[in-house]
Order: sequence, then C-alpha cells, then structure tokens
Amino acid sequence: MRTDDSTFERVEEFKYFGTTLTNQNSIVEEIKSRSRSGNACYRSVQNLLSSRLLSKNLKIKIYRTIILPFVLYGCETWLLTLREERKLRVFENMVLRRIFGRRRDEVTGEWRRLHNEELNDLYPSPNIVWVIKTRRMRWARHVARMGEEREVYRVLVGKPEGKRPLGRLRHRWVDNIRIDLQEVGCGYMDCIGLAQDRHRWRTLVSAVMNLRVP
Repeated sequence: MRTDDSTFERVEEFKYFGTTLTNQNSIVEEIKSRSRSGNACYRSVQNLLSSRLLSKNLKIKIYRTIILPFVLYGCETWLLTLREERKLRVFENMVLRRIFGRRRDEVTGEWRRLHNEELNDLYPSPNIVWVIKTRRMRWARHVARMGEEREVYRVLVGKPEGKRPLGRLRHRWVDNIRIDLQEVGCGYMDCIGLAQDRHRWRTLVSAVMNLRVP
C-alpha cells in the first residue's frame, strides 16, 4: 500500500507497541507471545519461588508484581475463548505449584502435586482470568465514556459496511463484556449506557474481581 511518499508491505502479522497484530484479527498469537515472555520471566525467578527461605506470601507477591505483568500486557483488549482461558490457567497453576510445593498424600504417604481445586483454595487472589475480565471492564468503561469524536469509541459502536461472510458469527470483544456482565447479573443491559454510571460500574468491576469460580 502506498500513501504519499511511504510504502507499506502487506504482512500476516506485525508488532505494534509490543502487541502482535494479525491480518485475521486473532488474539491467539499475542497470547502465545505473552505466555513465552511469562515463561522466560518465570524461569528466571523459579529458584526464588521454590526457596524455603521465603514465605508463601512473598512468593505470591513476586508472581503478581514480576511475572504477571509480562503475561497480561495489553490484556484489556483481549478477546478470550474458553481455550485461551484454559491455557492461561495452566500457566498460572504451573507457577502456583512451584510456590506451594507438593503435598503428602494422607492414604499412601507419598508426595504428590497439588490439584487445581487445592490451588484455588490456597491462592488468595483472583485467578488470572478474572484479573483480565476486571481490567477489560475498566477499559470498557473508559471507552464508553469517550466522546463520539474519538476513534476508539467509534470502533466500539460502529458497524462495518458490506456483507458479512458466510458462517457462524465471530465472537467480538464487546461480547466478552456482555458475558462478564451476565456473570454478575447484568447480562441484558446496555453496557455503554451502564458504563455512564461510574459508581455502579465500579461495583460491577468489584463483583467480577471477587467471583471465585474454578
């Protein structure tokens, strides 16, 4: 594509401000990239996470302040499917198993790795998926309160021209917001209108953060 004196090559994907953008508008490659960064960060501190000299609370702080930001960079714009949610939970559970160690089986007396349900009970903070949902809702409120002259707002409320290709409707980012609202009992309300009430939206964000779902 040419514009003025500049030429832009057509590519399948490229990096923009650290985020991977694809010609299919898919978030899968970005989540893979974020997971690789998170894994590299995890490997650099895994000895600290398994050290007996550090408390469990300090290890959790290391995870939340050092590792998690690598994984969740730009997550406010992610469109998650159940498959991506499971992949993120698998990564988090790997880190938590390193933090909490193994448990001796009461029947056999052998040491075993912790089950997911046990990790949910031991980890005091919202899991990685609910952190993403909360950040996404905060960003949704910010966009919904923008003026119509802002490009981001027009992308949110705009409807593309032309005919939709055959097949099932693609899941959209705003659909994730509606699902998040449905989980706290507001699934059939206008999310843009609801976001204008700052205090009520903050209450909904807190409700999402406090959901304890496996």
